Amino acid sequence: MDKCITVTAWESGERIDALLARQEDIRSRSAAAKLLEAGLVTCRGEAVRKNHRVTAGQTFSVTLPQAAPARAEAQPIPLDVVYEDGDVIVVNKPRGLVVHPAPGHPDGTLVNALLAHCGDSLSGVGGELRPGIVHRIDKDTSGLIIAAKNDRAHESLSAQLKDRSLSRIYDAVCHGRFHDDAGTVDAPIGRDPRDRQRMAVTDKNSRPAVTHWQVLARYERYSYIRCSLQTGRTHQIRVHMAYTGHPLLGDTVYGGRRDKGLQTQCLHARGLKFIHPVTGERIELWTDLPDWFEEALSKLGPQL
Repeated sequence: MDKCITVTAWESGERIDALLARQEDIRSRSAAAKLLEAGLVTCRGEAVRKNHRVTAGQTFSVTLPQAAPARAEAQPIPLDVVYEDGDVIVVNKPRGLVVHPAPGHPDGTLVNALLAHCGDSLSGVGGELRPGIVHRIDKDTSGLIIAAKNDRAHESLSAQLKDRSLSRIYDAVCHGRFHDDAGTVDAPIGRDPRDRQRMAVTDKNSRPAVTHWQVLARYERYSYIRCSLQTGRTHQIRVHMAYTGHPLLGDTVYGGRRDKGLQTQCLHARGLKFIHPVTGERIELWTDLPDWFEEALSKLGPQL
């Protein structure tokens, strides 16, 4: 598959490998380097070197190798199962675990663990790389995530995501103190036009995004909050909190800092509420804060 990339004015002067790494179907410097080394990136018919500096108006032709068909394989990775029956399974995901295979993470994911735990009893709606996966949480976000064991359950849970009868509640620590005790951020989210690997509040190619929040505790320089998602956009809480001027503690991608020894954002999927896809029972699940989150709270100083 071939694609063309034309350099914009704000991209002028940067290296070609950095430009390529921001493309949705390349996504990393290492993948860009492989394309350049293989001579698959050309300008006016000539192969481009990876240290080439681009100029505004230049057009590059990129030949993307055909992706080989792939399916996730079962791997014996330990799972913290919070709820399970014949139709659904809810897992307390540790931070650092990727949800499903993707470029850069071909295995060692939650999906690989679920296949080992559930065998063939996962829905096929999500495809061979995402069996059972109804929604996702970031690699570095911990907490509750639900998966479907059959197509009927998957379709029901997906519908609940759309009509908001499936609720996801997150605890987070943000920089700064909120003046109000609760509020709502209603701001559309899309790809950051200046960095395709980030999301941003933007009116361009965006989708509606709504996050409800309430303050659980205030500290001198931080706020401990609880967020409820009305929509489920990529990085939604992280982007919305940064937009309000209160980026998450540890989230260096969106303006936070790694205070209190945190290496990742201080965000935990604390609660999950849904209607059982077969019985119709309203199920509400909560998980304790992980040790690393509790440790971060203990270092914030006295509550105000």
